[in-house]
Amino acid sequence: MSWLKNVIPPKIKRIVGRVKKNIPEGIWHKCPTCQIALYKSDLEKNMEVCSNCGFHNRVSARLRVSMILDTPNQIEHGSKIKPTDPLKFKDTKSYKDRLSSTQKKLNENDALIIIEGRIESIPVVLGVFEFNFMGGSMGSVVGEKFVLAVNTAIKNKCPFICVASSGGARMQEGLISLMQMAKTSAALTKLSASKLPFISILTDPTMGGVSASFAMLGDIIIAEPKALIGFAGPRVIESTVREKLPEGFQRSEFLLEHGAIDLIVDRRQMRKSLVALITYLTPN
Repeated sequence: MSWLKNVIPPKIKRIVGRVKKNIPEGIWHKCPTCQIALYKSDLEKNMEVCSNCGFHNRVSARLRVSMILDTPNQIEHGSKIKPTDPLKFKDTKSYKDRLSSTQKKLNENDALIIIEGRIESIPVVLGVFEFNFMGGSMGSVVGEKFVLAVNTAIKNKCPFICVASSGGARMQEGLISLMQMAKTSAALTKLSASKLPFISILTDPTMGGVSASFAMLGDIIIAEPKALIGFAGPRVIESTVREKLPEGFQRSEFLLEHGAIDLIVDRRQMRKSLVALITYLTPN
């Protein structure tokens, strides 16, 4: 359309330029699904869910905590635990430098935060993944903090809820990362033996070693609408089996239909649903 710009009178160009300059940045958000423009303030009030099509945007771990837990009386556990670089791993960037830059950017030490708090005055332990921290990948610290959360829930005799958002195991920690699959699963066996519920909430995306371990071991498995959930990605599977996958494969709705998850819950109804489930699972 460059020819059109050439025929627009200079006076009109100056007026349009002034109008553009007067519009502050960061006011609008374009929905990636329905393409509608939304006020960011309205989107925030709607818990980052598109009011037109219901698309669930990804949210930070800290924001997720505020959406689920009551504001007062929150206690964070394991915040000082930091990852190390036992393999001295380096790809395009050293693991040590990658960790350092991510920690400074997000002000988080690793990809999982553990908060002891309440939902409508019901005591719970909540674990939430931060996807922006190296894709929410599970390394030694994530495994350690997950076990800490389980032990805290057992000590307090309360339910444990984990909100997963992860690309899977952290390749920079190699076998150490893969061992966290067994470590977290074993911890949940202790929780089950204590007759305390584990509610697993799967968000977009929940993949790899996380989905292949604790994320699918919930007494109740909840997913947000249209979340990508699986082990390998759809393109990897298609290239391996050399077949076209069904429509919506590995999305929440497909998994619910095939019995892999129990519920799909809109983020705006999550607190209410969790209260109902916890009340049912812990009648005493």
